[in-house]
Amino acid sequence: MALAATFVLAACGGPAPVNPANLEDATPQEVTRVEPLCWWVGMKTDLQIMVQGPDISSYDVSIYGEGLKVTAVHQADSPDYLFVDVEVGPSAKPGTCYLLFSKEGKSFKYSYLLLERQEGSANRESFTSADMIYLIMPDRFASGDRTNDSGFSTVASPYEDGSGHEWMVPVTPDKVDRKDPVTRHGGDLQGIIDHLDYIADLGATAIWNTPLLLDNQPYESYHGYACADYYHIDPRFGDNALYKAFVDESHKKGLKVIMDIVTNHCGTAHWWMENPPFKDWYHVNEPYMQMNALFSVYMDPNAAKVDRYRQESGWFVPSMPDMNLDNPYVLKYFQQWAVWWIEYAGLDGLRVDTYPYNEPDPMSQWCKAVTDEYPNMNIVGECWDYNIPQVAYWQKDNPNRNGFNSNLPSVMDFPLEHAIHQALNEEQVNWDEGMTRIYTVLAQDFVYQNLDNMMTFFANHDHARTGDTFGADPAKMRLAIALLATVRGIPQLYYGDEMMFLERKDCISHDGAKRIDFPGGWEGDKVNLFTAIGRASAPALYTYAADLHDYTRTLFRWRKGCEAVQKGKTLHFLSRKNEGARNITDNSYSFFRYTDNQAVFVYINNNREPRVLDWSHYREFVTGPVTGTDVLTGEQVVLKDGLSIAPKTALIVEFDR
Repeated sequence: MALAATFVLAACGGPAPVNPANLEDATPQEVTRVEPLCWWVGMKTDLQIMVQGPDISSYDVSIYGEGLKVTAVHQADSPDYLFVDVEVGPSAKPGTCYLLFSKEGKSFKYSYLLLERQEGSANRESFTSADMIYLIMPDRFASGDRTNDSGFSTVASPYEDGSGHEWMVPVTPDKVDRKDPVTRHGGDLQGIIDHLDYIADLGATAIWNTPLLLDNQPYESYHGYACADYYHIDPRFGDNALYKAFVDESHKKGLKVIMDIVTNHCGTAHWWMENPPFKDWYHVNEPYMQMNALFSVYMDPNAAKVDRYRQESGWFVPSMPDMNLDNPYVLKYFQQWAVWWIEYAGLDGLRVDTYPYNEPDPMSQWCKAVTDEYPNMNIVGECWDYNIPQVAYWQKDNPNRNGFNSNLPSVMDFPLEHAIHQALNEEQVNWDEGMTRIYTVLAQDFVYQNLDNMMTFFANHDHARTGDTFGADPAKMRLAIALLATVRGIPQLYYGDEMMFLERKDCISHDGAKRIDFPGGWEGDKVNLFTAIGRASAPALYTYAADLHDYTRTLFRWRKGCEAVQKGKTLHFLSRKNEGARNITDNSYSFFRYTDNQAVFVYINNNREPRVLDWSHYREFVTGPVTGTDVLTGEQVVLKDGLSIAPKTALIVEFDR
């Protein structure tokens, strides 16, 4: 990377020699941007303030405020940036301090807020295996504020963003058109706030929204993964203050909030693309080089360096420039940014997009910086691979032969997601097909370091709608939901799958087809699936909505109080049958989740015929009949020989040990 010149400016404790009261405030033409927007006293994370302004590198910088000291100032390749290291000492007090700039007799100040941390902030709890995470694509969930639908065609009135300064909202060219599957549809933060009761009532205990930060691509900006400003909520969703209010309201409803963040890439509309601080701020590829999605290069002893280089430095797509985390200023920027949002909004967790596309060692440092500040903070990484050892490689403390430790607490269980779809769509099966696929994936649990911290799911915003992959079969949906509610890990449910949402059939865009609007989330919707009355009277497209919603609600509300499925161990069984000389799977799968005092028996019958329970098959866990509660009906049931399990159903029975 290009090396910055570093020089240290005097400020040996106490106020700077210049009284800021005698200085003019910096104009927007002198200081165009300061990030982080503000900071807090009592943080472990070192503060490095990035200042942008025309020829700002030619200015001397000091800071005015008790307990504050500028320890170093770093110039960048561009003369329009300075990186200012500030020591926030133990005597620092919350309030307004001032960055003081001077050059050749010209001086001005920039006010900077230091805030007081909320009590217990550093030791905040995060999401765990006791939670169920509800994944929302905000633009497609609900619109609670029609005034922000189309963003702004001209620079709008400014608003405060948490920094004490006004933010000038940029032009947002991508407009709302619900008929177009790949443009904005108008969902926003207020729409989510308006339906928090629905989410909590479903049994969810946490919300993961796809990114809400400004994505200002001229087209297809609704998904949010091409960030244009890392410190501001997209104005079509709301603003920073509303995001903070959303988190507060979620907490009141018993819902944690997980922020979806992207460190690997930004969008071509990001403000720094025209004038980056360093020449290597992002990977400049001329001619354009696409990443190869070859995660194996990091653990493959036979991998060519050219393949690893392409994986690390290639762009995700032409609209998403690849950030260079090997540049220490980029890494520090993203470390502080994550800490800033956790502290500002009161977040309960992070989800990192495209985790293995990042440079591994800097991302390991990134994870450590976040968890050093918040020791209980859970971070889940998207490691999209169906190869179990390659997924396990990315979880914290995995004994990798190359010595790499990601410091990433949680990973998404893509192998299980893949197996669920394969298994439930197979009926005439050989020995390694059908429910054997679920068994085989869970049989490799010995590879993972922390089973409780695996995020389990059967769909998200990048996958086809499960209702479509299951052929609109409600029985298959019930089995998938039953598995999600009972296997080890942290379950994540994609919005609408509780009612078997189906893809739009009027468009050729696969992404647009599966990221559909939640009926009832917009004023004037003829169908409202947020209410029991609306579900009961829904048209044929949603024939099974009411039944599947109640099935999901029953299971996940029960799961909230069942320690055996939240934290228990697993003992699983796979039935076989002889067919002539062949030994094939019976396409059923059963398992116990258990603690010392509690057990749950789960039997998944993926056959089109009933199955009769052979209770003696489970004698190593329990001898003799057992009386328990059928979780789905609430009735008592005796687990014993001869008990019949209906076709394409799950039996879930809780009992005391």
